[in-house]
Amino acid sequence: MTNNVAEGAYLVASLLFILGLKRLSSPRTARSGNITAAIGMAIALGGTFVLPGMGNIGWILLAIVLGTIPGWLLAKRVKMTAMPQMVSLFNGMGGACALLISLAEWFRISIHFSAPIKIGNSITLDLSGSVFTPRTFGECVPMLLGVIFGAVSFTGSLVAFGKLQGLITEKPIRLPGQNLVNVGLVAAILVTSGLAAQHQDASIWIIALAIAALVLGIVQVLPIGGADMPVVISVLNSCTGLAAALTGFAMQNMAMIIAGTLVGAAGSLLTLLMCKAMNRSLIKVVFGSFGAVPSGAAAATQSGQTMREIAPAECAIMMGYARKVIIIPGYGLAVGQGQHLVHELDELLEKRGVEVKYAIHPVAGRMPGHMNVLLAEADVPYPKLLDMEEINPEFDQADVALIVGANDVVNPAARTEAGSPIYGMPILNADKAKNVIVIKRGRGAGFAGIENSLFFNPQTRMLFGDAKKALQELVTEVKAL
Repeated sequence: MTNNVAEGAYLVASLLFILGLKRLSSPRTARSGNITAAIGMAIALGGTFVLPGMGNIGWILLAIVLGTIPGWLLAKRVKMTAMPQMVSLFNGMGGACALLISLAEWFRISIHFSAPIKIGNSITLDLSGSVFTPRTFGECVPMLLGVIFGAVSFTGSLVAFGKLQGLITEKPIRLPGQNLVNVGLVAAILVTSGLAAQHQDASIWIIALAIAALVLGIVQVLPIGGADMPVVISVLNSCTGLAAALTGFAMQNMAMIIAGTLVGAAGSLLTLLMCKAMNRSLIKVVFGSFGAVPSGAAAATQSGQTMREIAPAECAIMMGYARKVIIIPGYGLAVGQGQHLVHELDELLEKRGVEVKYAIHPVAGRMPGHMNVLLAEADVPYPKLLDMEEINPEFDQADVALIVGANDVVNPAARTEAGSPIYGMPILNADKAKNVIVIKRGRGAGFAGIENSLFFNPQTRMLFGDAKKALQELVTEVKAL
């Protein structure tokens, strides 16, 4: 009876997971989608408590409290600029859970002995009464794969967190003999997996497998530059989902299988979308070194050209008397916490009869959907947030394109310079606007490490400074018109 109750709870939870994921597809319903999925998780958790043979309830409740309180506090206090690294950290914890559960399932069927064991002269360990029952191939595979994917996701996510948080340089870090190291680790994983399956009574092999997979997660993400972090987060998220699903198979837990499969599938689809948006194959992202400064013409500075600066008052006049303004947000907007000011600016412009829209590049920011969430926090109406395919045809009708903290996603080198690391990447057509204003903290290059020729175009003017300070000055000047 209790088993039927648990299975019913898992079924309801799975339906809520699916519904919650569906509602996450739109900014309008994303908040309720999160709540729906959270309710599903609570139901699944409650169902677990009534499973036959459940014990150590006190320890389980203590673990729930110890996990819930820090998670709640971190989620409440995290800034929008730190949301990508928060996602990486939480994703890593999911991978760690899958790793530990898979290991626990492996060790759950311990070695049993048919006679007491003497330890020294005075101690006797009596483990008699049963015999060791080896696992079948079908039982071994989910546990072994759960260990591999969980370990890779855990350490890979921690490295991604370190890069996003600034604890590790965002530039690619390639080890000496990087490819040989990777091949060696993959070979070690294959060998230890086979030995663990063959010698199930020797725990050394499953431990060696876990260590090799943990190291692989580190050395695989270190050579990946900051520009590819949105894709890396999606890949690792997919690995975590796959690890959770495999763990569910090992435990014969339907809720984990369905939830893990949903996360893995969603992460895989998102990865493909991100790769398409960057015109890069997944293999180049995972095994390449995007983010390194190339040595050819793509990395050369615009010798003999200068960036033309503009004062806030001139920017205000240019936008205040325009017919159409397109705002392009980037990570610099998130860093400067200027989302509320940019919304105030667009409201002031609209009061003056200016049409204002936002152009959202799929990989703007540091994780998929970063800009949408950031602007939604500032109550920017959803219809104003247009993706690249929708907004690009409108740039040649725009009087002003206001770029706030974006760089590579508006770089014309993606169209013209075959030697550029971003060549072929779809970009926002900001250079088609009649006038371009760029709010930028400094003259440095973007994540890809290359100069942006747009900043030297005749119709482009640079407003240097922190996004929040620059936007505040613009708001003040527009009010004064």
